[in-house]
Amino acid sequence: MSEHSANPSATAVTGRPRAVKAVIPAAGLATRFLPATKAVPKELLPVVDRPVLQYIVEEAAQAGIGDVLLITGRGKTSMVDHFDRRPDLEERLAEKPELLAAVKRTEELAAIYTCRQPEQLGLGHAVGYAESHVGDQPFAVMLGDEFVNLSEPLLPAMLELQARTGGVVLAFFEVDPAETTRYGIASVEPAESELTDIGEVVRVTGMVEKPKPEEAPSNLAVLGRYVLPGKIFDAIRRTRPGSGGEIQLTDAMELLRTEGTPVHAIVYRGIRYDTGMPLGYLQTVVQIASEREDLGSEFRKWLAEFVNSDQSGGPNT
Repeated sequence: MSEHSANPSATAVTGRPRAVKAVIPAAGLATRFLPATKAVPKELLPVVDRPVLQYIVEEAAQAGIGDVLLITGRGKTSMVDHFDRRPDLEERLAEKPELLAAVKRTEELAAIYTCRQPEQLGLGHAVGYAESHVGDQPFAVMLGDEFVNLSEPLLPAMLELQARTGGVVLAFFEVDPAETTRYGIASVEPAESELTDIGEVVRVTGMVEKPKPEEAPSNLAVLGRYVLPGKIFDAIRRTRPGSGGEIQLTDAMELLRTEGTPVHAIVYRGIRYDTGMPLGYLQTVVQIASEREDLGSEFRKWLAEFVNSDQSGGPNT
């Protein structure tokens, strides 16, 4: 049985519908990883033996989301292929049950759908293409280069929070004040007392894109997870191009906030992996490899030898 057939109830105790679909914008050119991404989508770059995109879909499946829409671009059909059946490969793996199970798992995580974004005109523009698939129901947006440790889930609490409030739900993580110029930074106030059982919840009063440290309203940065109400699509249509001449999702969410839609966030204290830049990608590979039961011990030993060795010659192998 596929994991997405065991979704939790789609209706919260408030009577509001609970999000059961996720949208993953994945149409970007990934210029930071060229030439590797000329033919291979960045979302399929491997983290040990699974592509980044699989970690994200696994995160959605763990939260009970079994319907995933990929917003794709030219040359990215292989992302869908990764989750498709391969009877020929399965036949060859018939006598290798562990490998066979790993291959079949990709087919069972979720129902994968796609939509083509012909031009990359901003995150808000990309999310807008999901309207025909999502309709007027709440849904999750999961950026294609970030994921969290499944032992410290984030999305279930976000889904619960959105179902209770009916508004926009974000995720934040703390950054060093000197790093605020790299992120969207939020101004916040304490959340309503009836929401505190969900986790570390704050009410969002505004967001600033990449402020200088002395101008930042806090050190809470936006993590690439959102749970949005269906009315975000109308807000996107009414949003004019902003930063970089693009239609920004942040601007559409801010429009809803000024019109009275509540915006809340969960402050995430778990492990966040950011594969959007080469350094973060390499750090993610090393960290996950170090934690693997089958690889970790030997890999950590080699890594320590390498770090402590003469860098010009490297350790003996």
